[in-house]
Amino acid sequence: MDCVFCKIIDGSIPSKKVYEDDKMVAFYDLEPQAPVHVIMIPKAHIESANDLTAENSAYIAHIFSKVPEIAKSLGLKDGYRIVNNCGPDGGQTVFHIHFHLLGGKKLETQMA
Repeated sequence: MDCVFCKIIDGSIPSKKVYEDDKMVAFYDLEPQAPVHVIMIPKAHIESANDLTAENSAYIAHIFSKVPEIAKSLGLKDGYRIVNNCGPDGGQTVFHIHFHLLGGKKLETQMA
């Protein structure tokens, strides 16, 4: 499999991690769109939100259960945004489900 996020998980591509456990990794985005921009990924390869099942959705629930802890560790006390892009038309460019945690400034509320 030639998945960049799977390579980050196995350590063959370095990343600046902010959190890791047995189910997920969170690391800084290389092209940040906000002062704080972290990518959160499950350690299981799930291509997109369209591939979620009863069996693998526990990985996503785990990620969301860790969001408050990660946000607090990054100093995001006044709020943040979580974004998921699904499929090419939704803006997904890496086909391993992931969530962008954005903050560190007041974010625009207008949707594209």
